[in-house]
Amino acid sequence: MKRTIVWFRKDLRIHDHAALWEASQQGIVIPLFIWSEQDRAEYGGNEATSWWLYHSLEELKSTFHEQHIDLLIKSGDDFEVLMDVIRETKADAFYFNDRYELEEVIRQNTIAAQLESVGVEVARFDGNLLFPPDILNVKGEPYKIFTSFWKRALQEYVNQPYPVPVEMEQFRNDSRSLTPSDLNLPKHSPSLKKHWIAGERAGIERWNEFSDDGLYYYKKERDLMVKEGTSTLSPYLASGNISVKSLWHAAKRINEVTEDPTIHQSIEAFLRQLVWREFAYHQLIHHPSIAKFPLRKQFLEFPWQGTNDDFLKWKEGRTGFPLIDAGMRQLRETGIIHNRVRMVAASFLVKHLLIPWQDGYEWFKRSLVDFDMANNATGWQWVAGCGIDSAPYFRVFNPYLQSEKFDPGGAYIRKWVPELAALPAPFIHKPSEAPTDILEEAGIAIGQTYPSPMIDHAAARKRALLAYDTIKGKSQDTTN
Repeated sequence: MKRTIVWFRKDLRIHDHAALWEASQQGIVIPLFIWSEQDRAEYGGNEATSWWLYHSLEELKSTFHEQHIDLLIKSGDDFEVLMDVIRETKADAFYFNDRYELEEVIRQNTIAAQLESVGVEVARFDGNLLFPPDILNVKGEPYKIFTSFWKRALQEYVNQPYPVPVEMEQFRNDSRSLTPSDLNLPKHSPSLKKHWIAGERAGIERWNEFSDDGLYYYKKERDLMVKEGTSTLSPYLASGNISVKSLWHAAKRINEVTEDPTIHQSIEAFLRQLVWREFAYHQLIHHPSIAKFPLRKQFLEFPWQGTNDDFLKWKEGRTGFPLIDAGMRQLRETGIIHNRVRMVAASFLVKHLLIPWQDGYEWFKRSLVDFDMANNATGWQWVAGCGIDSAPYFRVFNPYLQSEKFDPGGAYIRKWVPELAALPAPFIHKPSEAPTDILEEAGIAIGQTYPSPMIDHAAARKRALLAYDTIKGKSQDTTN
């Protein structure tokens, strides 16, 4: 009977797992997670994603155990680990779902070539995207504009998710396998545990809860901070606990049975977010250095001016702009930041403080529980105006107006900036301009209990536009 090693990485689930399903149909499955130096580098410094990985592995191990199968967890050099496992298990084949980050592409290509050179069958699958990664426009080039990509996406067929394998052939391993605890991943995190349950089951449950209610109001409420109208599925997608194809088809099925045009619009808005993720991955695939270098080359000469002290205030939520501070404190506490605030906070760093977007990217990489290279890099380049499909350089979000529009009562600010909790709206959005008696009644002393704005918004906007003018009109080359 054929024995196939299935390599798990950021696809920690058993539903819609292409490599797992195909292996299960041919014989014995030998599930394997390898903890290499590359993995240590990827997860190192981010407690949130490391904590998530620990609990996802624990659950995956338990899920396989229920079918009398051992999830092997090994540490060391990829090829050496694999050759040891092949000898121990007498495996014939090696299956895996592709990843698309440059380091992982090199890694998986190297492993595939090494194993094929010693006669091991290798099969790889597109398991974590909606469409094949080679979709091109009519000119045979990668799409540069999201709207065009979205229209194309609606014409593409999305394969149905693979079923969950049942009654897989039993596999018990006689050699020593590590446990998630042996990887020195953080098991305990009171703040993250308070807000999240990691793993496939929780991801599916979260989708079920969202699709029962929140999906119907998604378009209207996704930007309202107090409503928490986002799906909060991003960590499950980033870790591979839940399948993007499964979400796509589940949302499509709901769309087919409703006649309410408002619900149709909300479901379309949700599907657009899935396609934004897809668009980000296509950018990563065609521009592998997107996390380090601007796609618009003239931005290599951008006159950044921010200081380390400015950066520290932004990271710690001490800018004196309540919405920015609320978002950055939410990030520190929960490992996530509301999507609307994420965009405004990123814009503030780049355009108000003139701090390189790469610094913001690295901080989010260290902090986000839903960190995803493609999404994060594409988002930062969009905000900075240096990506392919980017916000206009002259768009400088006004944190005060964004706060008034999307958190009108100030509930989001009160939750994450408690020293402002007693300040009524509209003053909570701009406390530095509140009347003295209102501040005194709320127990607030600007510059003492809450910082003064670290920069004047109007002056910052003017400075940003002048900085952008220095590179406007230079080469628009977008190749890497």
